[in-house]
Amino acid sequence: MTASGDRKLPFHLVYHDRYDLNLGGHVFPAQKYRLIRERLLADGVAAAADFVAPTPVADEDLLAVHDRAWVQKLKHGTLSYHDILKLEIPYSSQMVDGMMLATGGSILAAEHALADGIGFNIGGGFHHAFAGHGEGFCAINDIAVAVRALQRRGRIQRALVVDLDVHHGNGTAAIFAGDDSVFTLSVHQYANYPQEKPPSTLDVHLADGVGDAEYLAALAGCAEKIGAFAPEFICYVAGADPYREDQLGGLNLTLDGMARRDRLIFDMALRFHVPVMVVLAGGYAVDTDDTVAIHCRTCVEARDALRGAA
Repeated sequence: MTASGDRKLPFHLVYHDRYDLNLGGHVFPAQKYRLIRERLLADGVAAAADFVAPTPVADEDLLAVHDRAWVQKLKHGTLSYHDILKLEIPYSSQMVDGMMLATGGSILAAEHALADGIGFNIGGGFHHAFAGHGEGFCAINDIAVAVRALQRRGRIQRALVVDLDVHHGNGTAAIFAGDDSVFTLSVHQYANYPQEKPPSTLDVHLADGVGDAEYLAALAGCAEKIGAFAPEFICYVAGADPYREDQLGGLNLTLDGMARRDRLIFDMALRFHVPVMVVLAGGYAVDTDDTVAIHCRTCVEARDALRGAA
């Protein structure tokens, strides 16, 4: 599409300026959300009209997943020293507001996915958050909240979470453990955070240094089990950290390999006629521009897949 915005994306991009968690020089580059929006506009991939703003997640949706005690700690700033150590980011009201908005954004992106085929949250993917505590930069599990919100409203019954962050989706796996209505797939570097990995429905443990060909083959090998589950909705956790230059990763995917990974997921979803919500999760490249480029390319691959199927 042209930079003038005379053609809209075939789906909506959910974004809020307050997605930035104001973490300063932290290894988690929370400014990436703003930079992604700016690059999509500058490159003519998106126009201003393609963006929609979320509202903070409602308590009833939050409490369908998270313990009330943990929600109260977040809202009132009563986290213990141990809570903050596990969270690994400093507590602030701005951080909580950002995660509340990102979680509302994932619900909004999920609703747009059902309407348009793809819904894209430029944020979210906080897969290390458990029902009763936060871990690994994640205070609220927006993935689980969005899935439960759709189920509670009778919009879907069966959901698939495809987590392709370099780190195992431990919080999501624990929240949905024993729930046959949600299939959790995590493809991750095994010798990496978190140390304890509650079993997902299907875990693909990758060795250090795995590159494009082996990664894509492993991902493609999951298609039969995914198809047998027959999901009605997919949450795609499109982490940018399998990239070879990521500071917190140990895989060896190229920029092209990352894009091919994305396209494989979108093509599979379209082949099964299943709507996809995208959330971004991690990305800690040595050069933040690489992380931004990977996330923007995910948007491009989603656009091209959806237009190609039209």
